[in-house]
Amino acid sequence: MTDATKPKALVIGVGAELGLGAALSMRFAREGYHVFISGRTLHRLQHVATLIEQSGGSATPHVCDATDEQSVIDLFDAIEESEGNALDLLVFNVGNNMPGNIREMESTYFTDAWKTTCFSGFLAAREATRRLLPGNATLIFTGASASLRGRPGFGAFNSAKSALRTFAQALAKEYGKEGLHVCHVVIDGGIAGQKWLDRNNGKMSQEQRKHLISLDGLTDTYWNLHLQKPEAWSFEIDLRTAVESW
Repeated sequence: MTDATKPKALVIGVGAELGLGAALSMRFAREGYHVFISGRTLHRLQHVATLIEQSGGSATPHVCDATDEQSVIDLFDAIEESEGNALDLLVFNVGNNMPGNIREMESTYFTDAWKTTCFSGFLAAREATRRLLPGNATLIFTGASASLRGRPGFGAFNSAKSALRTFAQALAKEYGKEGLHVCHVVIDGGIAGQKWLDRNNGKMSQEQRKHLISLDGLTDTYWNLHLQKPEAWSFEIDLRTAVESW
């Protein structure tokens, strides 16, 4: 049930409890937002929604395939039809790392990387601009090191992430005057979250934590971007640990 007294936020790309999408959803709820949480797996969304509600917040889970046009339209329709204030904060957090050797790569793998990472961002942004403008709103895209540079073994992912960044920049320039603050966050390094734990038998030492970006630090940055005034907007910010080589 939507809390009609609260402003609305949407996070697209919510998975595990110790993932960035879930951490952002819980942070926005603590800041007084009713949060629509969207992803592909219902039980994970329900778990995050329960955690938010147990902490005194409010959330609505909504299963969505971010690469499917009708599924994205349905998501925004559901938010628009709910009671309460208009949506004014959206985070696009979709896109997993997709490694692959270019010479051995199937063409469908390359196009799937683009569809998952970039095309899905276009669908979300198009629906946001159709429904949120004119008016003040924030749209934040999650980027990566791959947004800025190519690496061997990641040709498909690099091209898709850099395409998303360029698209976000075009969006920012096209709709900034109508009140849409578009931001792109370059996450330069691994995150101290569930994906890293899954790859390392669920363990994380204090020394390892020094080399991983904290979820709290990330959520602080996303929230502060939303608070920026139009007279001093950031388009892009990059985040890494103090020990990261760059």
